[in-house]
Amino acid sequence: MDYPTIDFLFLSEEDMIKAGVKDMEACIDSMEEVVKCLNVGDYVMGGENHNSHGSQVSFPTESPFSNMPLDTGDDRRFMAMPAYIGGTVDMMGMKWYGSNSDNRKIGLPRSILTVMLNDKTTGAPIALMSANILSAMRTGAIPGVGAKYLVRKDATVCGICGPGVMGKTSLEAIICTCPDIKEIKVKGRGQKSLDAFIEYAKKKYSDIPTIRAVDTVEELIRNTDVVSFANSGNTDPSTYPFVKKEWIKKGAVLIGLSCFDMDSDEMAECTLVVDNMKLYEAWEEEFPYPSFGMNNIIGSKFTDMAHDGIIEKSDIIDLGDIIFGKKPGRISDDQIFVFSVGGMPVEDVAWGKRCYENAKKLGLGTSLRLWDKPDLA
Repeated sequence: MDYPTIDFLFLSEEDMIKAGVKDMEACIDSMEEVVKCLNVGDYVMGGENHNSHGSQVSFPTESPFSNMPLDTGDDRRFMAMPAYIGGTVDMMGMKWYGSNSDNRKIGLPRSILTVMLNDKTTGAPIALMSANILSAMRTGAIPGVGAKYLVRKDATVCGICGPGVMGKTSLEAIICTCPDIKEIKVKGRGQKSLDAFIEYAKKKYSDIPTIRAVDTVEELIRNTDVVSFANSGNTDPSTYPFVKKEWIKKGAVLIGLSCFDMDSDEMAECTLVVDNMKLYEAWEEEFPYPSFGMNNIIGSKFTDMAHDGIIEKSDIIDLGDIIFGKKPGRISDDQIFVFSVGGMPVEDVAWGKRCYENAKKLGLGTSLRLWDKPDLA
């Protein structure tokens, strides 16, 4: 930048698509770099512990103020998720979004997201970008990184619980890293969404011979090599999809992108892996025991199990330790993994930086001027 003048780049959703935001193989590559940075500590997120997921504004159910938004069970909230990620990314940024499930009634997505990239030294804005696709891609790509290191090489059957956006992107990432998939099973709650998912999958993966819906969690799990739980959920674990270990195929991998549950003693017999152990320790601080439920990510059940003495905390393996060879990954064909995906703003910043660099090379976006000279300097 030519200070004190500050210009930054605005990237619309169309610009982001042209910049390659939908390139899943590249996104998986970026997310593997993120996991490596997380493992060695080359990052900073919010909060005093530097590992906060973000800062959320949730609205009350009642208010004496007529203009105050109310929580009517429609996921109405705002969240700021700042982060610095090092390594080859070396970028500061923040994802910001508002969420309201009633948005769908007027043709909008539930959440509307943007990412701002900033100069790590001055704080000056570098780019402001549309981030709904960006966030969906990075969310799906982390299961792809896990699948690369955990799933058996001869895997042929993939299961998806939740036929929404996360189901589609996690499926794409799994297929990128498990090229011999021959069957896709999907479970959902509504026939309309199931039909739409199957139509999408048959068109995108026309070379996969079997793509079908199943009615129960047991059908989804049995004889399946890798399962992504990408369903929506709340704070009541009794409503989560429940998995019995007797259903799980030997050697299978269960990926908890969203909520599901298992008996603690049965889950303790599996190999438990997380995307960033420090994130789950931060959630232990933010969500007093029992964390699982208040936080519906399965890794919080791992830490609850350690609290209860069912496992040792050292039994929970950081994916980065497997990537770097500090701990073994798969050591037998029968080994069952449960992989927890928490989702972190470092991922948004990393994928946003790569898309920004592509956009600059391609001459995409609109240059906006913050000021010629700051009035208050």
